[in-house]
Amino acid sequence: MTVVDPDTQAGWVPEADEDDDEEMPLSLRLSIADTLTLGNATCGFMAVYFTTTGILIPHLQGSQESGMARHSAATAVILMLCAAVFDLFDGLVARKLRSSPMGAELDNLSDLISFGLAPAYFVLVYGMVADDAHQRVAAVGAIVVLLAVVLRLARFSCVTVKDGTFQGMPSPFGALTVVSIVLLELPFVATLLAIIGTAWLMVSRVEYPKPRGRLAVAMLSWIVLSMGLLAAWAFDAPSGQLLLQTGCALQLVMGAVIPLFATARRVNNFRDNRREARAAQLP
Repeated sequence: MTVVDPDTQAGWVPEADEDDDEEMPLSLRLSIADTLTLGNATCGFMAVYFTTTGILIPHLQGSQESGMARHSAATAVILMLCAAVFDLFDGLVARKLRSSPMGAELDNLSDLISFGLAPAYFVLVYGMVADDAHQRVAAVGAIVVLLAVVLRLARFSCVTVKDGTFQGMPSPFGALTVVSIVLLELPFVATLLAIIGTAWLMVSRVEYPKPRGRLAVAMLSWIVLSMGLLAAWAFDAPSGQLLLQTGCALQLVMGAVIPLFATARRVNNFRDNRREARAAQLP
């Protein structure tokens, strides 16, 4: 835009704002770790999509095609497992390379979608399609799962714990435990109680180890194995149902055993500290 100087009547062009020539602020640049985090969010959203289009809508339309529901349920859970893989690797990449200032916020928002909304919605749909389920009671269970993840992620953002541990069941592990409970097809009351118990573990103060080193490899191997079990079940492979139930049962066992080991370790540490304190008081 040309402006006329009233004193000299000469035309001049205002200098460009310095901000126009500045590069994009660092806070708006996505790192490789952030890209993986967005993959996590995408998987969570697609899990909701397949749960809706493959399970809920056919049920509302009165479809009796169980194969489609089985394929869609397996796909939704596999997508949650993929989200867990993205969540595992974005932390590793962030530590090895760099993370943008948005990294922590992106991670929490993505976890809320993939490990809060997606499993809670899975529980809600289960309450609508299962023969012995009660829709409104299942909705309460779904809300409990969602709020547990919200509280856990909020606490994770503002509470500092000792390095190498999580306080409470990690949300990816909790989400996979919740969907495993649903896939086990237990009686409705037992399913609901197990889901609420898992939600309590997510907001508890029980310590869980962070997946690093060998534990990260073991977790990745377990996820890949779980994907294989889900695929075998989806395609109605021989003993596919038994294999899936075995995998789901193992997920529940791990969810119950890890807190026991953590509690036993804390008790042993407490006893050792007391022994050391008594030994130090001796002359």
